[in-house]
Amino acid sequence: MASSMGGMFPGQQPPGPHPAGAPGAPGQPGLLPVAAGNRSQGNNTLVDDLEASFEACFASLVSQDYVNGTDQEEIRTGVDQCIQKFLDVARQTECFFLQKRLQLSVQKPEQVVKEDVSELRNELQRKELLIQKHLTKIHHWQQVLEDINVQHKKPTELPQGPLAFLEQASANIPAPMKPN
Repeated sequence: MASSMGGMFPGQQPPGPHPAGAPGAPGQPGLLPVAAGNRSQGNNTLVDDLEASFEACFASLVSQDYVNGTDQEEIRTGVDQCIQKFLDVARQTECFFLQKRLQLSVQKPEQVVKEDVSELRNELQRKELLIQKHLTKIHHWQQVLEDINVQHKKPTELPQGPLAFLEQASANIPAPMKPN
C-alpha cells in the first residue's frame, strides 16, 4: 500500500506513467516528489502544501501587520484568503486519500472486507464494555433500592407515638465529633 501512496510524500515517485494534466503528472506541484531541502523551490507535495497553508493561517493571525493594522477589512480579507487556501489544500488531500482508498478497494477487495470486520469487532467490543458498565450500575441501584426497602420495613418495629418520627430522625443523625 505504501507504493500506492506515490507522489504524496517526499522522496516517492508516482507509480506508473501519467498523461499530461493527470494527477501526479509533471507540472502538478501538489503531487510531485520533493527531495530533502527543496521546499523553497515550490515543488511541494500535498502534505507540504497543507503544512505551509496551516502555518500561514497562524502567521496571518499573529502577524504584526495585522496586529498593528487599522483597516479591519484588509485584515479580514487576508485571514479569509489564508483559511480558504488551507481548506482547498485540505480538500485536495482528502480527495487524494479517497482516490487511493478507491484504488485499494478495486485492487484488493479482501483488504476492505478485513478492515470492515476489524471495525465491527472493535465496535462490538466497545458495546460489550458499555453493557457491562450499565449492568454494574443497575446492580448498584438495585442494591440501593433493596436497602431502602429494608429500611422501610423497620419502622413497624419502632415505637409508635407523637414523637416517633423525631426519634427516628434523630437516630439517623451522627453524634458530633469531639474536638482534639
